Amino acid sequence: MISINCLNRQFTDIQAIIFDKDGTLEDSGDYLRNLAQKRARLIDAQIPGVGEPLLMAFGVNDGGLDPAGLQAVGSRSENEIAAAAYIAETGRGWSAALDIVRGAFSEVDRVMESTPNAMFPGCQESIESFAGAGLKLGIISAATTSQVVKFAHYHKLQPHFQVLLGSDLQFAKPDPRLFQFACQEIGVNPAQTLMVGDSSWDMMMGSQGGAAGCIGISWGRSMQPLMMANVSIEDLSQLQIIS
Repeated sequence: MISINCLNRQFTDIQAIIFDKDGTLEDSGDYLRNLAQKRARLIDAQIPGVGEPLLMAFGVNDGGLDPAGLQAVGSRSENEIAAAAYIAETGRGWSAALDIVRGAFSEVDRVMESTPNAMFPGCQESIESFAGAGLKLGIISAATTSQVVKFAHYHKLQPHFQVLLGSDLQFAKPDPRLFQFACQEIGVNPAQTLMVGDSSWDMMMGSQGGAAGCIGISWGRSMQPLMMANVSIEDLSQLQIIS
């Protein structure tokens, strides 16, 4: 049995840790902000006046990215639907609005750098420590499964992770069934699994999915306490395995 000390909390009989990817392991804030800005700019070129409202909908304000905003935590499909809703308000039909959005998103995909971003400092060492202690590890992300696999492969993490899941399954965050499915794939009980993420959706998914604990992580960003988080940390070094 493994116990993990996290600031003022101790979690006992832990067998696995599930991580979010963007903003938790991968330092993707700049990439996601640029992605949202380019998407909004292309759509605004076709539908003048919707660019600024789209940025607000995506969670980009004053050049920053809201870690709880749609671009940060929502799936591609959810971002497409939100953008199409703004276009539909201008009088376009729903099918035409979706076509405009999907065309813009695809064009941005062609010009944006596809190489995964760097991990936050210390992530590699912490992951190796968790795996070395015998913990099973997984990732659940709002990105697609292929993007999650690409991230893990790029950073040579695949030997340490037993499950890599994205938003292209039957259910997505914050549906607790996604967390429970990940636990099932790993072969552990949710009640013996920690959820680590940087958004309230991560905390909600883990809490409602029966996690042993939900850990909010900020990496030094100024953030409000996450709803349903049992404890909040600044970096993974604050998750300490107790021998």
